[in-house]
Amino acid sequence: MPFVGFHASHEQLPPSALLHAVTRAERAGFDGAMCSDHLEPWGVRQGESGFAWSWLGAALASTSFSLGVVTAPGQRYHPVVTAQAIATLEEMFPGRFWAVLGSGEAMNEHVTGDPWPPKDDRNQRLDESLGVIRRLLAGEQVEHVGLVRVHKARVWSRPATPPPLLGAAVSAETAGWLAGRVDGLATVAQEPAALRRVVEAYRSNGGEGPCVLQVHLSLAETDAAALALAKDQWPNGLIGPPRAWDFDQPEDFDAAVADPDEGELRKAVLVDADAAALAERIAELAAIGFDRVYLHHVGKNQDEFLDRAESDLLPALRRTL
Repeated sequence: MPFVGFHASHEQLPPSALLHAVTRAERAGFDGAMCSDHLEPWGVRQGESGFAWSWLGAALASTSFSLGVVTAPGQRYHPVVTAQAIATLEEMFPGRFWAVLGSGEAMNEHVTGDPWPPKDDRNQRLDESLGVIRRLLAGEQVEHVGLVRVHKARVWSRPATPPPLLGAAVSAETAGWLAGRVDGLATVAQEPAALRRVVEAYRSNGGEGPCVLQVHLSLAETDAAALALAKDQWPNGLIGPPRAWDFDQPEDFDAAVADPDEGELRKAVLVDADAAALAERIAELAAIGFDRVYLHHVGKNQDEFLDRAESDLLPALRRTL
């Protein structure tokens, strides 16, 4: 039976409320959780962006299931700092932490004042960062000169076994490039045909480990209420790459989706009032080839969603998957 996890959105809730949500998610029956790592929200109305690494320590201490984070080493975070953060969490909570490493988005990385590199350079920077992080987690003293520079770095407090390092991809091209470099693949829901291309590109190029899918959804008492939540909180879902990588302010996303098209929004967010029907839609995506599915309810009232997940959605998913 596929693993069903909860996605904790730092962009939408204060860290204290998000901590409450993830502990409630475990009690509701989710198998694990993952979180975003943002400096900026996707839109002004989302209105939050707590520091994921501080929150992860509290979340792991407050739960007993696994937790992961999607992060981008290389600009805002030097890869040595990322390696130290990964090592500390895995040493404290062995076997429960994992990380997804990506090439980043300008909205989080622009604050350093360094130029925002083109995609090929970002991929090269990610590749170098992955190598640096793996060597540090293995206990090596690392020197590196490239798009990132490292001088005689060591991570002293390390776990007995390094945690899995997955790669983030939206396109089939990136998924194929990541194969052989990472311990699994993480992506976000999109049209089924596009998702199949992503999974096939990763697997056909020798990609191993789990394939992880994040699904944005809006579940409410009526379809109209669910759609209103999606319009208010997740119109940014209409902005795909490369624009999503290159905008550097929440206001840029808001301006680009000031009048979101309902049909397109329903493709980006699974909008539903019927938990059983929603479970079937999620199961269809999971069947493409995903080992784990993480559900992100785009509304801010996570207690309401988690009550519904416990009573209706998760039981329906267990029957369907």
